[in-house]
Amino acid sequence: DGKIYFVKIHAPWEVLITYAEVLNIKVPIKENDIPSMVENPLDCMLAPLRLPEKVMHPEPDYFTAPFSKEKQELYLINDESTFFSPSMRNRIVNYILTRCPYGTEEGKKKFGIKRLLNNGTYSAAYPLHDCQYWKKANDPNCDNERYTLYMEWARFLRFYKEQPLDLIRKYYGEKIGIYFAWLGFYTEMLFLAAVVGLICFLYGLFTMDENMSSKEICDPAIGGEIIMCPLCDRECEYWRLNTTCQSSEYSHLFDNVATLFFAIFMGIWVTLFLEFWKRRQARLKYEWDLVDFEEEQQQLQLRPEYEAKCTQKKKNPVTQEMEPYLPITSQAVRFCISGTTVLFWVSLIIASMIAVIVYRLAVYAAFASLMENTQTLQPISGLLTPQLATSVTASCLNFVIIMILNFLYERIAIWITDMEIPRTHMEYENRLTMKMFLFQFVNYYSSCFYVAFFKGKFVGYPGAYTYMFNRWRNEECDPAGCLIELTTQLTIVMAGKQIWGNIQEAIVPWICNWWGRRKARNNPENLYSRWEQDHDLQTFGALGLFYEYLEMVIQFGFITLFVASFPLAPLLALMNNILEIRVDSWKLTTQYRRPVAAKAHSIGVWQEILNGMAILSVVTNAFIVAFTSDMIPRLVYYYAYSENEDSPMSGYINNSLSVFQISDFPDRNKPKQNPENFVICRLVYRDYRYPPDHERKYLHTMQFWHILAAKLAFIIIMEHVVFIVKFFVAWMIPDVPADVKAKIKREKYLTQKILHEYELEKLKERL
Repeated sequence: DGKIYFVKIHAPWEVLITYAEVLNIKVPIKENDIPSMVENPLDCMLAPLRLPEKVMHPEPDYFTAPFSKEKQELYLINDESTFFSPSMRNRIVNYILTRCPYGTEEGKKKFGIKRLLNNGTYSAAYPLHDCQYWKKANDPNCDNERYTLYMEWARFLRFYKEQPLDLIRKYYGEKIGIYFAWLGFYTEMLFLAAVVGLICFLYGLFTMDENMSSKEICDPAIGGEIIMCPLCDRECEYWRLNTTCQSSEYSHLFDNVATLFFAIFMGIWVTLFLEFWKRRQARLKYEWDLVDFEEEQQQLQLRPEYEAKCTQKKKNPVTQEMEPYLPITSQAVRFCISGTTVLFWVSLIIASMIAVIVYRLAVYAAFASLMENTQTLQPISGLLTPQLATSVTASCLNFVIIMILNFLYERIAIWITDMEIPRTHMEYENRLTMKMFLFQFVNYYSSCFYVAFFKGKFVGYPGAYTYMFNRWRNEECDPAGCLIELTTQLTIVMAGKQIWGNIQEAIVPWICNWWGRRKARNNPENLYSRWEQDHDLQTFGALGLFYEYLEMVIQFGFITLFVASFPLAPLLALMNNILEIRVDSWKLTTQYRRPVAAKAHSIGVWQEILNGMAILSVVTNAFIVAFTSDMIPRLVYYYAYSENEDSPMSGYINNSLSVFQISDFPDRNKPKQNPENFVICRLVYRDYRYPPDHERKYLHTMQFWHILAAKLAFIIIMEHVVFIVKFFVAWMIPDVPADVKAKIKREKYLTQKILHEYELEKLKERL
């Protein structure tokens, strides 16, 4: 009849204790008697950041043991209604619902709430929030945990406060708790990287006036007299080097000696972050009773979809029970289709990147011609060079393409992972994670890799330029170097992604909820019940956390893989993450139905991805400093080619720009006009070629080979130094803190002792 009916399920004590044993849930047996750690002398300074003790630790610390129905007197059961936490209760109920049979079809059992949701029998299945988020419940027995979370955690004005992780775990479960623990720890560690990055940026800012390269470029007697070769074929004119004065000054902000220090620092910082996170994770594993938990039974249990779709059965060698399986041939076919699909979409990204490069090449000539020939653009031509104008517009276009491809691929990735029919929930998540990460890695970083390592490296020289598809002349870097363009690309993609992500996460759910509740929100609460209110909220979904991790790991890539080009990247990430924690907590507490609780002992496969990116970041930053920045050519000139002892860097610009005789231009490249009858022009980018009057005309000089050798030597030395320090730091820092090891041993000893004494008592009673 078009009405919605609600079925409210309650789990009585008998059901809870039966399934607590099935799920091996750990419960309290004795209060923790190990004294807490020595007080930190800085605690009084950190007091403003602390939350009230009742919020931070809603329950005392206990030693725990797996629940057994037959040994109930062992456990500290004070009140049956509160003995199992809300997250434990909803996990037990969900476990039952996902395996509950409801009929047969063609001899096959039909079971599980997921199947009933898929076929439309039910429209939703969700645990209830315990009260309104903005006010306490009328029931005096209600814990009002949602209200507490909102007041103490989910409001932006609490951004400087620590997170109530124990309360988050109690209300939402360990899986969501560990995500917020990781995000909070990552944000804390970013503070150090942001401070050092800001200092490096300020160093560049304060030494701008001392930069000899930009001084020479801006000097009318030097840069004003150096005539540069045209930026494009035929249409572009000759121009003077000092027109790039402002961009060369800004380039020094990021291309200075502090860049090298910061690249090495970030290589060590990322190791400290990962190692200290392992220690933090080990502490949480103990505190949240996850020490003996390898993969939750619920995760290792066969997915209902797997059981429904796999008709063939074989004996499980461990359980000796018949269970469904997918034949090898079927698996192989599915993997082939899946692999081909992923490969196709990765190829699509590369094709779209090539399209953006073609756009850059085609528009570059247009910008160059426009800026030279349009008088109204003359006032800003110093700041907005053709290279920079092309880079900014191409970066914006690239960002739009990235977001469109992301939107499409998300749906494809879920479809092909479903098609593979993974056996367990853990397997499903890991497969989807690898597919999505591979795609997003190529999607987000390909343009940065192009600017960092390919742009301006294969240009040729006047008369022998390199062309893409034999039509578009390859791009040249700005005379100040390619690093400023990499910075521009990184800033636009990273900042754009963060802004768009926050809009998607906060504004979209709020608008959807506002629209969905427009009719009901004026009703009194006795007519608009808790389950109806929750029904009108958004669904967090099984992959809700997956997208949160993916967003943060992609950001982690931006601040590690390309950080040598943009020391302010960690500061941007820090500001975003302070907002991200509160946006995620706000939407989870106010805009979404309460998710089904799940256990997790770590951040899972994301840990391996972060480790891989940490190693790759050392290599990429070494290559950026060597090949993208102008540091190595300047050092080689300083120590080997400088002729002025009083000012070793003077003459560097003149030394680094090769000379070309205009009469050697072929018709294809020659500008239509040369009103001032210039005889020679200089190459736009750093290149070291013999002059036209030399017997080895336009071939590379020995200085070119010296610089190349220095670049390769620098990469090898920097990589080895950073890797040695990384591995030494990792070896020095134990993964599990000493006090946690002691507590784990104490708990195991006590559990065995209590169980042994209990068995002895039972034996005496029987005798």
